[in-house]
Amino acid sequence: MTTDLSLDAVRRFLADETGLATVSTTQRDGRVLSSVINCGVAAHPVTGEDMVALVSRGGAARLGHIRRGSEVTVAVRRGWAWRGVTGKAHIIGPDDVTFGDTTFDAEALRVLMREIYQAAGGEHDDYDEYDRAMREDRRAAIFVTPERILGVGDTQ
Repeated sequence: MTTDLSLDAVRRFLADETGLATVSTTQRDGRVLSSVINCGVAAHPVTGEDMVALVSRGGAARLGHIRRGSEVTVAVRRGWAWRGVTGKAHIIGPDDVTFGDTTFDAEALRVLMREIYQAAGGEHDDYDEYDRAMREDRRAAIFVTPERILGVGDTQ
């Protein structure tokens, strides 16, 4: 039975297990690339619109797929219930510092990475170390516009 398919329902669903989900993109040859990530629902820093957000290592193949125009699907499973959010995505990070007319400096990127980490349920004992690791890995924020939300099973 399909249940509540709002982004708020996805936010509640993600909160059950600290945002653990699978993200999928399409490679140039049409094959799907999937990996396990942590994500959350967060407000886009420019538009203010709630989206599924995650932080990705700078060298991850998914970044190239998104730059090329791949849609992104984030799938979350809890027992026999699941939710999937699909849509266009964009990147804000050290190699993608602009969104529209807005440019993100190092401080804005630092804050953005923390906000997404916390939206995914993350807590850290040493945020200075966290910030250093994000810079060193050239981590980037990915925002997925929820164009399609599917799901089956109880959200409770």
